[in-house]
Amino acid sequence: MKDPVCGMDVDAKKAFKAVKKGKTAYFCSQVCKNVWLKGEEKTVETDTGTSKKDVFLVTGMHCASCAGAIERALYRIKGVIKADVNFATEKATIEYSSSVKTDQLAKAVERTGYKLTLKTEQPMIVPGTEQIVLRVIGMDNPHCLSNVENALKAVEGIIKPELSINERAVIRYDPGKVSKDAILEAIQNAGYKPMEAAGIDVEKEVREKEIAKQKKRFIICAILSLPVFIFSFPDWFGIKFPMYKLAMLLFATIVQFWGGLHFYRGALIALRNKTANMDSLITLGTSAAYFYSVLVLFVPALFGTLLYFDTSSIIITFILLGKWLESVVKGKASEAIKKLIGLQPRTAKVVREGVEKEISIEDVVAGDIVVIKPGEKIPVDGIVVDGSSSVDESMITGESIPVAKKAGDTVIGATINKHGLLKFKATKVGKDTTLAQIIKIVEEAQSSKAPIQKLADVVSSYFVPVVLCIGIISFVIWWSFVGETFPFALSTFIAVLIIACPCALGLATPTAIMVGTGKAAESGILVKGGEALERMPQLTTVVFDKTRTLTKGEPVVTDIVPLKEDLTTDQILLYAAIAEKGSEHPLADAVLNAAKEKNLQVTEAKEYRAIPGHGIVAKYGGKKIILGTRNLMEASRLRIPENIDEQVNKLESEGKTVMHLGYDRFVIGLVAAQDTEKEFSKEAVEALVNLGKEVVMITGDNERTARAIAAKLGIDKVLAQVLPEQKAEEVKKLLKEGKVVAMVGDGINDAPALAQADIGIAIGAGTDVAMETGQVVLMKNDLRDVVTAIDLSTYTFRKIKQNLFWAFAYNTLGIPIAAGILYPFTGFLLNPEIAAAAMALSSISVVGNSLLMKFYRAKIS
Repeated sequence: MKDPVCGMDVDAKKAFKAVKKGKTAYFCSQVCKNVWLKGEEKTVETDTGTSKKDVFLVTGMHCASCAGAIERALYRIKGVIKADVNFATEKATIEYSSSVKTDQLAKAVERTGYKLTLKTEQPMIVPGTEQIVLRVIGMDNPHCLSNVENALKAVEGIIKPELSINERAVIRYDPGKVSKDAILEAIQNAGYKPMEAAGIDVEKEVREKEIAKQKKRFIICAILSLPVFIFSFPDWFGIKFPMYKLAMLLFATIVQFWGGLHFYRGALIALRNKTANMDSLITLGTSAAYFYSVLVLFVPALFGTLLYFDTSSIIITFILLGKWLESVVKGKASEAIKKLIGLQPRTAKVVREGVEKEISIEDVVAGDIVVIKPGEKIPVDGIVVDGSSSVDESMITGESIPVAKKAGDTVIGATINKHGLLKFKATKVGKDTTLAQIIKIVEEAQSSKAPIQKLADVVSSYFVPVVLCIGIISFVIWWSFVGETFPFALSTFIAVLIIACPCALGLATPTAIMVGTGKAAESGILVKGGEALERMPQLTTVVFDKTRTLTKGEPVVTDIVPLKEDLTTDQILLYAAIAEKGSEHPLADAVLNAAKEKNLQVTEAKEYRAIPGHGIVAKYGGKKIILGTRNLMEASRLRIPENIDEQVNKLESEGKTVMHLGYDRFVIGLVAAQDTEKEFSKEAVEALVNLGKEVVMITGDNERTARAIAAKLGIDKVLAQVLPEQKAEEVKKLLKEGKVVAMVGDGINDAPALAQADIGIAIGAGTDVAMETGQVVLMKNDLRDVVTAIDLSTYTFRKIKQNLFWAFAYNTLGIPIAAGILYPFTGFLLNPEIAAAAMALSSISVVGNSLLMKFYRAKIS
């Protein structure tokens, strides 16, 4: 049967069977609205345009299996369209219907045994109101959140409280009706402690809190494990203390059930979710060592005298060390987001009622006049209304040279005003600013899953049960069949369970994507997700739109040719300018600028009609003026002079665009304009050719003009005379030839072609259209970034392969060695403590390998 949403062919029986076993990755549940649960088909009903996508923080995950359990819980909520939970970033990207409340999502995850930390959205901005950001101590669960919310609702003047269970409250209120102190008092009376915390970084706080907790747990367990280790070898260390075995029991018990408490919790959560994870392996392995030692201690006649308290304690201590270091390293991998968040200034100076005052960044509203002095950061996006200066936009676009700004120019929030005083009108505030959009794109990309990660997810879903089976089999073989002692067989069982590391598999792909997308963002390249990152190295063909991509899109008139003896060049230019006056095409700007330079008085045409890809028809003085291609002249049945072809050919062979001018019933002149290529276009094309890519130029120009321009840039393949609406069709033809195609354009008139290509690359210096179009956005108008994007993606994907290879190789070699496969040949048996150290090291090495990407340098710049 076919999936009713995405149209994929689905074997329903297999799908139902797979989902019952918890294998939701069997088919499209990750990529469409159709969710299959408990043998039933469940389609998410959501109105078009009413869904939204948010990124949440998730705490309590220990491996990829945890992420899968959370995804399944989220998909059970009616209205959840897509849920991607990323173990490495500890974030969930959830797309859901507006009918779904964030509390529903939090409760669903909490029932699974994990914690969803909601990232508060930008509150509604109401003129005449103020906002306070608080940290409410103790508001860390849905019940407490409800208590605080009810207390605030009872206070008149509070417009909208935005509360989240990470102890954060954003409250907008009317200062004429309620004071800040009254709000604080209301929260205190509800039994909670409010503290002002403007500008708090939620993610940073949650992560640092978790790292501090892990560090403390490791240090205490290490201190307690040391005497356990010493007491395990009384002869070596000359232990004379008669009660040392009871001391071992005491210290080992604290390590086992305090230090390892969250492993037990994780194992119970997995059991409740009818699955198994890394915590299950650790809990089983260490519990076997601990409880066997307890039996040895109290019933030595039955179980011998060999204690394994040191094994259980040191294993837990090593794993805690690994988890702590892993969290620290993972934090470094997400530094790109932290840097972006740190760019946002906290306050802004605005002019209200003729008075300049400094307010919180959250209180700036669209329409405010913002004042920026030299050296200050621009707080929000806007349009300059007064003053002139140069602005450093390198932190947003990656462009190192300051950009001149004057009245009418746009400014971007978080950039730095260098010299003059600027006043600008705020146009985009809060989550609508360019910086906020960049953070959102990078955050979603880092939380997304590349297709190759599905392999790791599938392996992870089988991993723990398989390892458990191998551990039991090794124990049975050594004890029952080979005849080794019980402690020997137990040692192999523990070593197998402990050395197995699904974490390395779970971290292999997302950590590389996290660092790769962050590195790209630092260079002004926004990659929208792991799929684009994986697809780019496979590109065979790069198609460039000509105007505003390869060229500046600022043509100038170079030649004016009258075709009637009684006409002058000024008259030809005037007629052309009258026709172009209502147009926004770059050629229209060229004609009008030329007329302005000659001080020609350009009047309005009576009628005006643009024919995309062909030209313009206007009515002036009771007669038609037609400006455009020869085809348009012929279609309009105008008389064309016989000697025109030679002149047209000469101009076009020089790479100029020739416009035919028709007036009344005759073609009376030619106007030629020439665009100039962008500074680094030729260099970028050469670099792509050196990478083995086929480079294609697509344009509406005729064949001769297009080839002349392409020849200057070193492009061999040209698709000429292509109308804007035909560009997507041309891309489709290339795809049908089996090519993997990237389309590079400005996102204005080539959006369908960008969407049609395997990879759409929008180059637009941070414009709205470019931000919305394509899977890759180049923030600055430098085509060398196309090369960098492809090269960085290739490098990132190489790191992913290295990580996966290491993760698979480590487990493939480590588990058999732990099971004792070398013992009959070499006498070597892996110590469980060494297995624990190896397991901790495997995760750190995967993340560390990804962090090496921070030293990446673009090959072309």
